[in-house]
Amino acid sequence: MSIPGPVGHGLQLAPFRALRYVPERVGSLAAVTSPPYDVVVRPDGLRALETADPHNIVRLILPQADTPADRHRQAADTLHRWQAEGVLAADPEPALYVYEQRRDEVLQRGVIGALRLSPSDEGVVLPHEEVMPHVVEDRAALMRATGANLEPLLLAYRGNGRSTTPADAAVPTGAAPGRDSGTARVIERVVTRPPLLSTTTEDGFNHVLWRVSDPAEVTEISTDLSHHQALIADGHHRWATYLRLRSEHRDPGPWDFGLVLLVDTARYPLRVRAIHRLLHQLPLSTALAALGDAFRVRTVDGPLPRALAALDAAGTGEPADGTGGNPAANAFLLAGEGRFHLLDRPDPALLARTVPGGRPEAWRRLDATVLHSLLLDHLWQVPDSPAHIGYIHDAEAAVEQTERHGGTAVLLRPVGEQVVHDLARQGVAMPHKSTSFGPKPATGLVLRTLDLG
Repeated sequence: MSIPGPVGHGLQLAPFRALRYVPERVGSLAAVTSPPYDVVVRPDGLRALETADPHNIVRLILPQADTPADRHRQAADTLHRWQAEGVLAADPEPALYVYEQRRDEVLQRGVIGALRLSPSDEGVVLPHEEVMPHVVEDRAALMRATGANLEPLLLAYRGNGRSTTPADAAVPTGAAPGRDSGTARVIERVVTRPPLLSTTTEDGFNHVLWRVSDPAEVTEISTDLSHHQALIADGHHRWATYLRLRSEHRDPGPWDFGLVLLVDTARYPLRVRAIHRLLHQLPLSTALAALGDAFRVRTVDGPLPRALAALDAAGTGEPADGTGGNPAANAFLLAGEGRFHLLDRPDPALLARTVPGGRPEAWRRLDATVLHSLLLDHLWQVPDSPAHIGYIHDAEAAVEQTERHGGTAVLLRPVGEQVVHDLARQGVAMPHKSTSFGPKPATGLVLRTLDLG
């Protein structure tokens, strides 16, 4: 991920007193963690997390009740009860936290802290996606009720590269050697010490956390980050929520900060995946009938990995069978009723009429742009509301849900990293839920409550 270089005062990361689970009061640390709130596949994934441990963090980030107000009040009551019962306890002093995720050949390390949200931050933290107002409102109401940042955003910045230390030599991350930044030097020292916690979640990732409270090391990290800006890799709605809540408070205070994980992608490149759409109320037969001549439509064979290979080949102009073909600007895979259909080669005249102008050509060519402008808005006329569209990060889960409940799954290809960067640098927001960066931090290892700073 290519992130622009130093600007102004840059990122201002501060230590804070984290609220964390007390290991002796829960079944296991792995059992109380969760993916980020918008990655949980509802309802199956939600039920699995709720039953994994009675204190699973999902009861705070996705509380279940009849009304939004009841949900948010329930989350606040649960948070306060767990603190009173000693299930959650505050660390003794403010600190930053080095966080490591490792699985097989994947290694990611970063720093968790409280990021200042000053009005002069424009251009320091770069969003790259639009947000949905109803989601921001829901997250804001939850944060107001709980008085807490319950899960960190994932922010990507570019440091000075990485050195190939013995501890990392066996991990083929492909990053070039270079002079380590102050943050990198602190991380390299910290990971040789005994960790604060270590746990392995069901997805096979090992999560390790170290506390950084030495004033000299905190200063070393803060000074280094003050020369950088960052791209929001995951958490656009939570970032918009941070900014909204900060604007509601005129006096300086804890709302001036938000919980983030900062990852140097020169050392630990992130992976970019697509986010798929599940159209709850649009049967596949209806979706196909409405296409007319807008796209070339072909039935492709399953199983899902083979169908996804056909989708990838449509993007490169090379069919999965290797027979050769012409490049296709946009392509989508529709799933439902036990079948897969590949859409590509959209009608250029129809694209010109339906995709908004006045934006960079790279934005107009995005699959997500064409999906929302041409397919969802123009041909299918599907409202962008939770009753009609679900956003699912896992292709297999999207197909499984549409087979179980009906509707149509629209599977997309990932966006190139450089496209994300270039549009963000221009201040152009991609359609919401265009990208999924990872690995994402596990929710539940570190919380930040406003009464602790």
